[in-house]
Amino acid sequence: MSAATKASMLPEPYETLRLKTRAFIRDVVIPAEPKPGTTLTEATRRDLMSKAKAAGVFAPHLATEYGGQGVPLEHWPAIFIEAGYSPIGPAVLNCMAPDEGNMHMLELIATDEQKARYLVPLGSGDVRSCFGMTEPHPGAGSDPLALQSTAERVDGGWRINAHKRFISGAEGAAYCILMARTEASADEGFPAGATMFLIDMDHPGVRLGNPINAIDTAIAGGHPHVYFEDCVVTDDAVLGAPGEGFAYAQVRLGPARLTHCMRWLGLAKRAQDIALDRAARREMFGSQLRELGIAQEMLAQSEIDIATSEAIIDRTAAMLEHDPKAGAALSGIAKVHCADAIGRIIDRAIQLCGGDGVTDALPLASYANEVRPFRIYDGSNETHKWAIARRASSRRRREVEAGALPLDTVNEHGNDIWGQQ
Repeated sequence: MSAATKASMLPEPYETLRLKTRAFIRDVVIPAEPKPGTTLTEATRRDLMSKAKAAGVFAPHLATEYGGQGVPLEHWPAIFIEAGYSPIGPAVLNCMAPDEGNMHMLELIATDEQKARYLVPLGSGDVRSCFGMTEPHPGAGSDPLALQSTAERVDGGWRINAHKRFISGAEGAAYCILMARTEASADEGFPAGATMFLIDMDHPGVRLGNPINAIDTAIAGGHPHVYFEDCVVTDDAVLGAPGEGFAYAQVRLGPARLTHCMRWLGLAKRAQDIALDRAARREMFGSQLRELGIAQEMLAQSEIDIATSEAIIDRTAAMLEHDPKAGAALSGIAKVHCADAIGRIIDRAIQLCGGDGVTDALPLASYANEVRPFRIYDGSNETHKWAIARRASSRRRREVEAGALPLDTVNEHGNDIWGQQ
């Protein structure tokens, strides 16, 4: 084993789990993949989940008391990337969105009773869930502060009215974690803001609306509209404390957008391997494709995109574990970088594979469909860039106010900063 390989290894027992996950995805999951463009059947998903549990690779992110492998967040990346090498791998290992993000939040915030009712069956793969944030315009989308859904206090509970759209996984989900705006209560001591509610999908007042047919298919349950119409729930439906929903959303969204990076990077690495294999077999103009400069440029750029994505994912995961606030900010940078880089990697692989790349002879076109929405999901890249630029401007303003050297090399008198003319 090379020094570089040793340096990249995870501490035990997580390196062993990564290798087991790698073998399970390649030996068990990939042979069971549906044809490109089709979806995984529920029967196959459950069969593969049983095999994942038997192999000891199921739910790597979840605490062992709930049936998972108990991997700390900072060590998720390498294992999630291995899971993502197959488009159905995360679903089989029960670490796919939105369930993975919901599990993480429930572990941190839910009461013991809520964990028993909602987390345990979700962690075991017996049910699926959804997260109800996004709304039709002008409601919450990339800007969660535009939340229009309301929950008003009634005797012993809350009356909720909400129209949610693009609620991933809602078809067939057992329950929804819903975000709704709530007013302050001086008597009960909670602020105005947003509140999260755990609501069964068969609860009175909950109605599944029209489907939204997006180009991605990896998330079971689609992305439909969901309506909550005079839906009355009791106080024990509140997740966490009333009025604190926006803070809880950050607990979920920072790691959740990063795990998207991990999973789709695994798929990008699969695309690169397909391109490398094609370049090794294909001859053009008397040479192997991999010996041609234009192909080498594309392969090299993809290797660079993979390496830089891995680096920022690893750094962000470590920060989310040890400094969640800073990690949440960095996760926006990671999301933008990885969403763009992953798209480039898969697009180059398609180009290198020529005509086969855009047909079902290879799975690459379906991979492109899966990853393209990531530039929009979990906050559009443009929204994240806006926030990144604002944070950078604020940071620099504070530095200058504290006496740091200004960026301008020329002062108002025409002299440079060293006093020279």
